[in-house]
Amino acid sequence: MIESWRWFGPEDPISLQDVRQTGAVGIVTALHDQPNGVVWPREAIRTRREMIEQAGLTWQVVESIPVHEDIKSAASGWERLAQNWAETVKLLAQEGVRTICYNFMPVLDWTRTDLECLLPDGATALRFEFPAYAAFDLFVLKREGAIADYTLEDVEAAERWLADKSDEDVKRLTDTIIAGLPGSEESYTLDQFKERLEAYKGIDREQLFQNLQNFLEIVIPAADEAGAVLAIHPDDPPRPIFGLPRIVSNLEDLHRIKAMHPSVSNGFTVCSGSLGVHADNDLPKIVGELGERVHFMHLRATRREEDPRSFYEDNHLEGDVDMIAVLRVVRCLERELGKEIPMRPDHGHRRLHDLQETSTPGYPAIGRLRGLAELRGAIKAIDHFENP
Repeated sequence: MIESWRWFGPEDPISLQDVRQTGAVGIVTALHDQPNGVVWPREAIRTRREMIEQAGLTWQVVESIPVHEDIKSAASGWERLAQNWAETVKLLAQEGVRTICYNFMPVLDWTRTDLECLLPDGATALRFEFPAYAAFDLFVLKREGAIADYTLEDVEAAERWLADKSDEDVKRLTDTIIAGLPGSEESYTLDQFKERLEAYKGIDREQLFQNLQNFLEIVIPAADEAGAVLAIHPDDPPRPIFGLPRIVSNLEDLHRIKAMHPSVSNGFTVCSGSLGVHADNDLPKIVGELGERVHFMHLRATRREEDPRSFYEDNHLEGDVDMIAVLRVVRCLERELGKEIPMRPDHGHRRLHDLQETSTPGYPAIGRLRGLAELRGAIKAIDHFENP
């Protein structure tokens, strides 16, 4: 596997020289300064690539070219935006960057309710707490019709959560959900968030699947022509939120997307943490069945709580993900395909000096370094015992 590291560009508090010291050889990044929907200038792509190469690294994966909300909702003019997306794929490929991770989650990218959940060892983790999410939906956002999505017990739990929190706690929750987490495509005010949700009224799972297929019919031929591969990322969390449909949450969804276009470039990012939130998702089976369509791996572990809709980010070899089994299947797949698949340690706990340093939420230096070191050791052990 190609050890890679997510880097948020020149403004990232973790420098490329820092990344060199982790042992990673690849960079996963994007031109985060480019507005959604535009064609990325080739000169800007080249400048970023050269910056990475001058640091002794390679730009392995683009994460992400944002898919404009008008594409996802099939709003007027979405075709032009899809053509812009396809043109950016071609320009990236011309600069040697040929793996593109993207997502098709409506309105929000990955969602958490707490960015600093204190763990017993003093480190902090990202967490999704269902009662906090429900309290925001029901009593802060006050989404029309939201009550229908909850049981009486859910509402009571949300009320208890809210009763125990200060105004500052509620503001922090609001900012965490709608202000945009790292890599998210959009950030919103509360009113803007309501407006964006309104744009998806009448769009159910079937319609969102159709919108994705229409998008792929435009961008897959461009990827094939350029020699690039596309890797859709699973929903995070892998279930509907705020009344929005989700279509990349389980193996059935993944097979349906796979069937949308026969090209191998119509592929997947397998995120063990996102998919691992669902107890029914068998990660080794998912990797095995997607086979040559697996173009990128996000390796992290989540741990479900007593209410399995709540979870937090655990250490990379712990939690509910059987990471060793996942790694064994990926290594077997690589041998079959005769190539290495880029991976990155996804998320990490803030620990040690991370706690005193500024870092992007979910992307501290030491927490991810620990994860990468553990994953590297596990892979070497698998290779030693299976191919002595």
